[in-house]
Order: sequence, then structure tokens, then C-alpha cells
Amino acid sequence: MISLFCQMYQKRIIKSEDGSHTIELIGQNEQYHSTHGAIQESNHVYIKHGLERITQNADTISILEVGMGTGLNVLLTWIYAKKHHLKVNYYAIEAFPVEEEIWRQLNYATLQNESDSEEIYDRIHQSAWNETTELAKDFKFKKIEDSILEHQLPKTEFDVVYFDAFNPDLEPKLWTSDVFENIFSSMKNESVLSTYSTKGIVKRAMKSCGFKIEKKPGPPGKREILNAVKGSI
Repeated sequence: MISLFCQMYQKRIIKSEDGSHTIELIGQNEQYHSTHGAIQESNHVYIKHGLERITQNADTISILEVGMGTGLNVLLTWIYAKKHHLKVNYYAIEAFPVEEEIWRQLNYATLQNESDSEEIYDRIHQSAWNETTELAKDFKFKKIEDSILEHQLPKTEFDVVYFDAFNPDLEPKLWTSDVFENIFSSMKNESVLSTYSTKGIVKRAMKSCGFKIEKKPGPPGKREILNAVKGSI
């Protein structure tokens, strides 16, 4: 996710260890995705430990992403959904969209084995804000240009949440109980939130809202990630 913090710094594209790009904030040692592998990290945190976990028992999935950023998670979700014949309703929040001159240089779509991945990636970024569009067959997509701090989410709507905000050392206000209460209320029973941060303040904020916390093995370069479960799954 881009934050107000990001707007203060110049950005550049760098290549992560799996060959996929990430965006770096110059002079801050901060990136949008892991330098150990951007695609690898997103597949592990959000697809394997979020989407895949829920789709074991359902074929129609509603997804919330907090921090759409580069659009990588949307692209990977579309690829997974296409392969597994899922119907998806995808609701993404982004306060500060990535500039076109940057996202057009990112290589996520060209690294996929799907013939239409580049077209889909363009649609992710070029589709109208705040309107529901059909990104692809059986894939409805709505991106909201707003901050999770101000946006009131629909109630009891989502099966999976990808929480991909900047890390809590830089943006602690995005990882508070107020934010997670809003998200908790938006989730169905037997749903899961997946995120990369396992910091104590994050776990405490989630637990205070009623989430059950589960640590999961992390991708290369990170020991653990976090699932926050609403219900008993």
C-alpha cells in the first residue's frame, strides 16, 4: 500500500531475488514487496495462506484487500481463480494509487504463464475507481480510492482479507484496533485475514477485536507470517 509517508520520497523499481520487481522508497530501505521475491512472497502470504485456505470449502469468494499498491495480489488472485474455476468478488482499497509511469514498468504480468495476464494487469490499473467492473469472466472487481482509516466497510461481506499495509513501524495508525474492528465486522464467520506482520502490537490489536491468531511459516527471508481467524476454521 502507498501511504502519505510514501509521497514524501522518490521511488524506484528494483528486482527482487525471484526476478520480479518491487518498488523501493529511495533512502528509506523500504519496499512494497519482499526483496527476497515479490511474487514468491505474495503467493505465500495471500494466496496460499489466505485464498487457498478458504477455497477448500467454497467456489464463490469475496475478497478484501487493504493496500492494493502495485496490483500484484489482484493479478495472482485472478490466475488462481481461473485455474480453480472460482467466482470472485474483489474489493480493494488504496489511498494513493501507484503512478502509471511506474506500474507500466513492473514485470509481474510478463512473468506469468497466462496469455492474457498483461491485458488483465492493465485492466486492474486502468479500470474506473469506485465502480464495480468485470475484470474477467467470473471476476468482479471494485477498487476504492480511500484510506482504511476513513472507509466504512460493508458488514459481513468478506471471506478473505489480504492486509498489505506498510509495516507498523512506519505506519502504526494502520495497525490499530479501530482498523481491525472495522475489518472484523466486514468479515463473514469462518473467514481469515492474512498478513506478513507478526509484531506484538499487531497481534494484541487483532485479539482485542475477537480474532483468533495463528502464526504460519513465512516465505524465504521471513520466519513467520500471521493469519487472523474470525470463527473456528
